[in-house]
Parts: sequence; structure tokens; C-alpha cells
Amino acid sequence: MEKINAVITGVGGYVPDYILTNDELSRMVDTSDDWIMTRIGVKERHILNEEGLGTSYLAEKAVKQLQERTHFSPDEIDAIIVSSTTPDYHFPSTASILVDKLGLTRAFAFDFQAACCGFLYAMEVVASMIASGRHKKVILVGAEKMSSMVDYTDRSTCPIFGDGAAACLFEATTEDVGVVDSILHTDGKGLPYLHMKAGGSVYPPSQYTVANRMHFIYQEGRTVFRYAVSNMSEITAELAEKNQLNKDNIDWIIPHQANMRIITAVANRLEVPMDKVMVNIERFGNTSGASLPLCLWDYEKRLKKGDNLIFTAFGAGFTYGALYMKWGYDGNK
Repeated sequence: MEKINAVITGVGGYVPDYILTNDELSRMVDTSDDWIMTRIGVKERHILNEEGLGTSYLAEKAVKQLQERTHFSPDEIDAIIVSSTTPDYHFPSTASILVDKLGLTRAFAFDFQAACCGFLYAMEVVASMIASGRHKKVILVGAEKMSSMVDYTDRSTCPIFGDGAAACLFEATTEDVGVVDSILHTDGKGLPYLHMKAGGSVYPPSQYTVANRMHFIYQEGRTVFRYAVSNMSEITAELAEKNQLNKDNIDWIIPHQANMRIITAVANRLEVPMDKVMVNIERFGNTSGASLPLCLWDYEKRLKKGDNLIFTAFGAGFTYGALYMKWGYDGNK
């Protein structure tokens, strides 16, 4: 029996129309364009600011564009998975809401949460589902309304994050393309350094938690930066060596868009020039679990069938990893 691989056959994406620039942000909090660009590398970020709209709205827009591009029939989809840290509700899942909105009559659906590493981890899950032979077409969505938990009085975190979504259609193939290998880790050290303290079962919402601003992102930036640089750099190098990849045969690095200095450090570790690194942090900011697929959406036309891609991400937990994929189609066609 031929080996079954999971290959991406199309990408769709969406970012909200409203753009929050550094100049506007500097009128909201004590910061400046120079401070943000020097330390983070973000010029602007898209924000979903319409009342009553959440992550499922972003995800629906992305999947509808994916459908327009790939022409899949709703009853062909076996499963839809949403990677998100900002679901519409604690329950039901955002994925279940999408099933109804999109008319996916056969699909089962669930959310996947591993913070900024969620999409990376979920690609491994989808690859395993398809390799089993039981699933042939799976949609994986990375979607985040990060603005819903950003404190716009905190100058250290509010410039970082943006909103957006992107969706990939994974299909079964026996060609030598698709997900090849991955190395994924969780070290469990990250709780004190990156979290949202209230809103879960440890500190349920109350007047006290709201009054003390406990429902926003808390980050100790220097510590997170140090772990991210070290872990992303080392794990991409480990994956590359394991699969005989180097600066000459790596076509693209797709790093989580957390910080421009982290992205540069990963490229330097692999000795890969920056023109082979997907970067859109300046325009989108850190969109957490949506950042990897938004890179694919942004760069799709530059991808060629057979390209060697290394994805890498780092997130709260701490979660981190790298995944090797051979791209499955010419994006400019």
C-alpha cells in the first residue's frame, strides 16, 4: 500500500478593514513608532472593532475565500479544526459554529488550543488524521481576535497583537509532497511569564477580577523573548539536520510572527538569507495561532511545488516546535 501524505491544496485568508497604526496607538498609550519598530517590528495591525463579532466571523471569511479558490463541496469535508486562543465562547466550540455557518454537512469539528503554537501542533494532528486513511479532506483554520484580550493601557503588550484568520485545505495524496516530519515540545515552564490570569476555572470572572484588569494578556517580555529565541532556533536546526536540510535546499522558513528580532535569530541560526523567510509582522502584528497560515496566504503566489518549507513557532506554556513540509502546488497558477 502506498504511503498517504497530507498536503495543503489551497489557502484562504481574511484580515479586518480597520488598521490600528503606531501613530494612532501613540495617542492611546505612552509609546512611539520608533519604540515599537525597534523592539517589536510592527508598523500596523488589523483590528476587528465591530460590536458583536468574534473569532468565528474572521474564520468564516477565511474559509469562504478558501472555498472560492479550491471549489470544494461542503459535503466533501471530513473535519474542520479551529486553532484559536480567542474562541467566541468557552463552549460550544468555534469550529461547531463554523460548521453551521458554512453548511459543512458531514464534518465533525473541534477547537485546538496551544496558544501561538496551535496551528503548528494542529498541522501534525491533521497529518496523522489523513495518514490514517480515514479522512481525505480536512480544513484547518488559524483564527484570532487578539484585540479582545489586549490591555490598551499596557504599553509593553498592546503594540504587539493584531486580528486575522487564514484557512488551509489539507487533502490526502500519494505524491512525495505534504507534511514530512516534525519535532514538537512543551516544557511547562511558561505559566508565570505569559498568561491571562482570570476567566478560567482558577479565577472565574468576578467584580474583583474585572476591577483588577485580570482578563488581559500578561507577559514578561524579556523572559519570553529569551526562551523563544533559544527554543525556536535550536528546534529548527535539529529538524533541518534530521532531514538533511540546509541553507542551500531550504526554500522558505515560516516563523511565528512574534517579534522581528526572534525571526532574524532563527534565520541566522540556519544561515538562511532573509529573502527566504516569510515576514509580515510589520503589517499584521502577532496574530498568535493565525500567524503561520496568514504567512502562507500572503506568500502563496511565490510558492512552487516541491519547495522545502520549515514552520516554527513558540507560545504560552511554553509550547514550541518545528515542522517540515514539501509544498504541493505552484501558487501563481
